[in-house]
Amino acid sequence: MTPQHHLVQTDESIGLTRERLNDRTVIAISGELDSTTTPFLRERLYAALRDSGAHVIIDLSDVTSCDASGLAVLVGAYHRAEAAGTTLTLARARPQPADLLRVTRLQRVFRVRSSTADVRDAGRGLRSAAA
Repeated sequence: MTPQHHLVQTDESIGLTRERLNDRTVIAISGELDSTTTPFLRERLYAALRDSGAHVIIDLSDVTSCDASGLAVLVGAYHRAEAAGTTLTLARARPQPADLLRVTRLQRVFRVRSSTADVRDAGRGLRSAAA
């Protein structure tokens, strides 16, 4: 199956793309996750989660910073995915968002992966967490 790429947003301060590969969807977020961008992000991210398959990977490699409102959107996405029976994994977080996940202990809630290979992995290894 050919991957499907969708640009989901056009806001200048936050970006979101969605790529669907069979039962796996990669959602890449870019920019700053803060109180000014999260209303827009929440709407686009929740829409991207619909019909996303059994596994969703949120690629955070282009997220430059994240505050409590950004975490709230990610937690909301986690709950929506969980309710739909979808596995949600966060991947490739830069140091600031990764530190925030660690300090808030949310890395214990989310599946967190660190490498590019983990983001595109089609195997069953996504169920285990790596921090």
